[in-house]
Amino acid sequence: MPTLTVDGVEVTVEDGATVLQACEEAGAEIPRFCYHERLSIAGNCRMCLVEMEKAPKLVASCAMPAGDGMVIHTNTEKVKNGREGAMEFLLINHPLDCPICDQGGECDLQDQSMAYGSGNSRYLETKRAVKEKNMGPLIKTTMTRCIHCTRCVRFATEVAGVDELGALNRGENTEIVTYLEQSLNSELSGNIIDLCPVGALTSKPYAFTARPWELRKTESVDVLDAVGANIRIDSKGAEVMRILPRLNEDVNEEWLSDRSRFSYDGLKRQRLDTPYVRKDGKLQPVGWDEALEVVAKKLTETEASKIGAISGDLACSESMKALKDLMDSLEVTSVDCRQDGAKLPAAPRASYLFNSTIAGIDDADALLIVGSNPRVEAALLNARIRKRWKRGNFPIALIGEEADLSYAHEYLGAGPATLGEVASGSHSFAKTLKAAKRPMIIVGQGALAREDGEAVLGLCKKIADDFGMVGDGWNGFNILHTAAARVAGLIWDLSQARGAGTLRVY
Repeated sequence: MPTLTVDGVEVTVEDGATVLQACEEAGAEIPRFCYHERLSIAGNCRMCLVEMEKAPKLVASCAMPAGDGMVIHTNTEKVKNGREGAMEFLLINHPLDCPICDQGGECDLQDQSMAYGSGNSRYLETKRAVKEKNMGPLIKTTMTRCIHCTRCVRFATEVAGVDELGALNRGENTEIVTYLEQSLNSELSGNIIDLCPVGALTSKPYAFTARPWELRKTESVDVLDAVGANIRIDSKGAEVMRILPRLNEDVNEEWLSDRSRFSYDGLKRQRLDTPYVRKDGKLQPVGWDEALEVVAKKLTETEASKIGAISGDLACSESMKALKDLMDSLEVTSVDCRQDGAKLPAAPRASYLFNSTIAGIDDADALLIVGSNPRVEAALLNARIRKRWKRGNFPIALIGEEADLSYAHEYLGAGPATLGEVASGSHSFAKTLKAAKRPMIIVGQGALAREDGEAVLGLCKKIADDFGMVGDGWNGFNILHTAAARVAGLIWDLSQARGAGTLRVY
């Protein structure tokens, strides 16, 4: 582990760390545009220049490996002039449209030009203009503002696994494009909005609706899939204006799926917020008091064996517990939370949880996916699998519908016969699982919602037991849910749909 001196402070960092990381360990502030700790190093912007003793010129700290005995200075006159020069180059062609830019108030370029810029420009030449690109209905582009940090390109390639963004041409003519000027085909595309340090990529639904200082920020958890991503809800008055990710290393890191980021429009468009009651054969809007009176009347008049209760995929745990208590008081046994018919038992809990946790994917060394497309069902979990796959020595196999998962995997087949071969040990991938120290299986709802879902679940449990997926300090048996409320429903035992009679909706 190298030890170096930064502004008179001695600091020891991990092997492979950069000078920039060492400076931050020592408490020095280093400006940057292109560097991001979760992306590869590009060294484009040159804002992170520092002075290293015995070096002939300033060095880009993001691309310089930390070495033992280095002496670094971050606040000398030479460093100040270097950063001013780098900022001057970045602003040569940047348009002066901060008053109408959606990035205004939370723009890295604004902040760093104030802190490290010279305060005036020596350029009188005409600024270049770049044609707007079409990246789909979610991302608004103003590429004249682009400073070519390539964060968006590296994210799309490395994290999202979509090779659709890149740079064309050279020098002043360089442009970030989607090559064929098509929509960015990624379920994680909205993250490039957060990554963009200027106003080149902004949210199209959020455009020109609010300024960041007008918004009230509320921390929450996403419920549109079963990942539980940590989010921040920005609202103006009573209206939700946007949803952004919060940092949580164990769940979503700092990413967010497009479904979770942009679906807030459902709160104000085509939203069902009025109860309806069937009158004279037609559904009519009524007040809540009347609707609840109708429900109470029907419940008291109907035999318990003819009453059924289904909890929704977005119902909270407390509401489902109240539903269970109400049905128990009426001696109703037909209750369920599995709207897709998944053959999941309510106990033991380990039989329906994602036991390894999302962060545990980083420790796995083999993976079998059964009846799931995690790229669609849980995009952030799929990104975590891709992150582990990029480290190498992580064989992945898929049984079920063939899909593009954004990482290399072995497709074994579509039916339970293939799963049976793996369980019996006759399949070649069974040897891979046997040799792994921490193998993992992910079972999706597509496999469990089949008529033979219970048998499929039994085979998956057999694989977990026979191939050492469950042991001391490791549980690699995982159920991937598609609904945020499903686990809470199973905890409250809302899985007893066995009543007789026909269910009527009033």
